[in-house]
Amino acid sequence: MKPAEAYILNQEEPFKSILLQLQLLIETKFPSVEMRYKWKIPVYYLNDQHLCYLNCSVKKGYVDVGFWAKDHLENYNEFLVTEGRTVVKSLRYFSVEEIDAKILLSVVEEAYHKKHKGFYKK
Repeated sequence: MKPAEAYILNQEEPFKSILLQLQLLIETKFPSVEMRYKWKIPVYYLNDQHLCYLNCSVKKGYVDVGFWAKDHLENYNEFLVTEGRTVVKSLRYFSVEEIDAKILLSVVEEAYHKKHKGFYKK
């Protein structure tokens, strides 16, 4: 088993169910994404570029889907968490029922189209 998959499957509920639902939605909409294990969390790549990451905060009780293009994401800002962050925005889920596929996939798609405007310069 790959480390990113192990990360998901070894989580306690409800985190495992949230992560599996997010994985299903992202990989169904974007079949060419690759989930890798980086920084001890699952990170999605598309065309070898960071797309988003999945991170459990067990102590705080949520799962974040994080995006690096903080200043460039414009859609659904009312759902994106930025508190105390300078580079990242995230969608935060406390339960599977909170996941709105339309919002999630729209933000992932926007991040993909704006990946060249990320916080890092090459």
